[in-house]
Amino acid sequence: MDSGARTSPHPDIDGAPVTSAPDLHRVLVARGLRAFGDGYVSLLLPVYLLTLGWSPFEVGVVATATLIGSGALALGIGLQAHRHAIRTLLLAATVLMAATGLGFATFTDFWPLLVVAIVGTLNPSSGDVSVFLPLEHAMLAQLASDRQRPAWFARYSLAGALSGALGAMCAGIPQLLAPAAGISMPTALRGMFVLYAMLGLACAVAYRQLPTEPPRPVDRETGPLRRSRSLVYKLAALFSLDAFGGGFIVQSMLALWLLERFALSPATAGVIFFWTGVCSAFSYLVAVRIASRIGLLYTMVFTHLPSSLLLILVPFAPDLASCIGLLLIRSALSQMDVPTRSAFVMSVVPPAERAAAASVTSVPRSLASATSPLLAGYLLSVSTFGWPLIAAGAVKIVYDLLLLLSCRNVRPAREPQPARRA
Repeated sequence: MDSGARTSPHPDIDGAPVTSAPDLHRVLVARGLRAFGDGYVSLLLPVYLLTLGWSPFEVGVVATATLIGSGALALGIGLQAHRHAIRTLLLAATVLMAATGLGFATFTDFWPLLVVAIVGTLNPSSGDVSVFLPLEHAMLAQLASDRQRPAWFARYSLAGALSGALGAMCAGIPQLLAPAAGISMPTALRGMFVLYAMLGLACAVAYRQLPTEPPRPVDRETGPLRRSRSLVYKLAALFSLDAFGGGFIVQSMLALWLLERFALSPATAGVIFFWTGVCSAFSYLVAVRIASRIGLLYTMVFTHLPSSLLLILVPFAPDLASCIGLLLIRSALSQMDVPTRSAFVMSVVPPAERAAAASVTSVPRSLASATSPLLAGYLLSVSTFGWPLIAAGAVKIVYDLLLLLSCRNVRPAREPQPARRA
């Protein structure tokens, strides 16, 4: 019987039933599809815009616009998610994703593309900064038990990283397709944006199978943020500092630096980002093991610090081989805080406030990182040395130290709230 396939007889820690794996896997499938599109789009975006005759500064403007638009949209959706079925909001986001891909495939002038970048879902980063993030996080937190949540967030991050790495590898397709099919390079690049639109429709197929309502009741009278407001705002401020540093090296800008510093082709850059993505992907599974021993917070900090130091060393690499080596080592450490950060946020806020908490802690990251690509584009237009990488590493080190000092005494939300429904 179908109802028996959707729930497990083993109760969750907070008394809610544990939803079976199929729905969780559907979220992972959609994450993988989106990450595949982000993986090649983040690399092809600067190539496409440069092919159109744009300057590095204008590329930075578009990257900034995508982050600002995604952040504003995700914040508005996240604060209202407690009033609506998350599945409905996810399906609406897939329509916007399809429209974004078609917009970039259709327009070539600066201002129309800037508008599409602001209102669309395009992601210039190797991470996920889109409207989908708070919604999928809330869905995962509702579907998985407290004990299973860190592992599912690790799988979620793993699916995104591996698919993103595969997408980066496919960034060289237009370079191969254009001469083989007898078409121009801009036309081949536009085809990849059409594919991005089709991936949005494929995500809609996966989301349609999700529950219409969350499996555990949500108290809609409490509002989006009440009990966890001060903590969530503090985490949002800290994560914003990290994102501001990360904005200097969003994948589009890092690819632009590699293209200009070492005169790489898009295909070669795609191979590099494929392997950095693979290193990041398997680090998520290691992060879960480390977190089970030293905790989520210490895992976030003590894996992130050395990666920031390595980032500062990258511009001083004497040749491409040593540069790639530093990037690979850094990628094996830099993303361990991604699943642990998500699980940490979901564990320290009440269930009714998770969608809003996911939005409020992720959106400022997007907004804070929005100005950094603009600055990075300016710095790269002045010099190819790699000042954006040094700035990113320095800011991230400050973030790590502040996070450790301010959150080392924070406890899971369920511990101070032992009284639940009888």
